Amino acid sequence: MSLFYPDMLKNKITDITPDDLKKLGVRGLLLDVDNTLTTHGSQVLDPAISEWLDNMKALGFMPTIVSNGVSRRVAPFAKKLGLRYISFACKPLPIGFIRGARRLGMKRRECVAIGDQSFTDIIGANLARVRSIQLLPILPEHQITLRFKRRFEGHILKRYRKSKNK
Repeated sequence: MSLFYPDMLKNKITDITPDDLKKLGVRGLLLDVDNTLTTHGSQVLDPAISEWLDNMKALGFMPTIVSNGVSRRVAPFAKKLGLRYISFACKPLPIGFIRGARRLGMKRRECVAIGDQSFTDIIGANLARVRSIQLLPILPEHQITLRFKRRFEGHILKRYRKSKNK
């Protein structure tokens, strides 16, 4: 399997089912924020995502936020959700995911990273030996660097889909 490939690909976070997580053998959810839980830079959570989070917690899954965002961005959002967080996680370096698993009191193999970017979330999770689920971004970004990365990511996801259909 490629360093760029996730264990699973879903359109949005609410498409992830408890059965999906059980198949991966995980209980800990290491969640990205921007374009995974909410739109880029937003502090507003979609009610469907809030319901999904509440359901996952009720079923015994333990979420925490692992974000490259700075604390002044991530802390108020995490506080609203009642979640612990790691800001400035330095993804794709594995340290943020390792810290996230420790914060949950779990082994890395018991956790899954959920995010929208191959070059941060998926590579970082794979380097940390954490399972991963890649989502499509909630909204397209307008920053030139992100649009550039998304173009390469499209090729990676196309190859991933082909490999899964063999």
